[in-house]
Amino acid sequence: DIAGPLWFFLMVITLFPLSVGPQPQLLARIAPGIIQVAALLASLLALERLFRDDLQDGSLEQLMLLPVPLPAVVLAKVLAHWAVTGLPLIMLSPLVALLLGMDVYGWKIMALTLLLGTPALGFLAAPGVALTAGLRRGGVLLGIL
Repeated sequence: DIAGPLWFFLMVITLFPLSVGPQPQLLARIAPGIIQVAALLASLLALERLFRDDLQDGSLEQLMLLPVPLPAVVLAKVLAHWAVTGLPLIMLSPLVALLLGMDVYGWKIMALTLLLGTPALGFLAAPGVALTAGLRRGGVLLGIL
């Protein structure tokens, strides 16, 4: 279940050159955008389950009853989600940068933006995930929100 977003990320990256053509200069120029969008979609794919499993087994109510403030619980859950999904995406970024022909300087900048962007996406999407936790296909609505 954890590997799903990573496989999705790799599939998007490897299939994208088929749609734009094999020109190395073009791929190297648009690679940061491709990688950012693929990371965004892979993160949204994994974010759907941030609160849903806890809601289904009743542990979300138990977390709300803890003497810890609720924002601290959400912070911990988002950081744990980032450690499980965002950090592996960042670790895969040198491989996908090499696949798309990026130079080392461009990869370092892209890795820094992924390092800042993936947790920010988690924090921005957490309220939407909480709103759609009870829905069967909440991920579709989350993409719209």
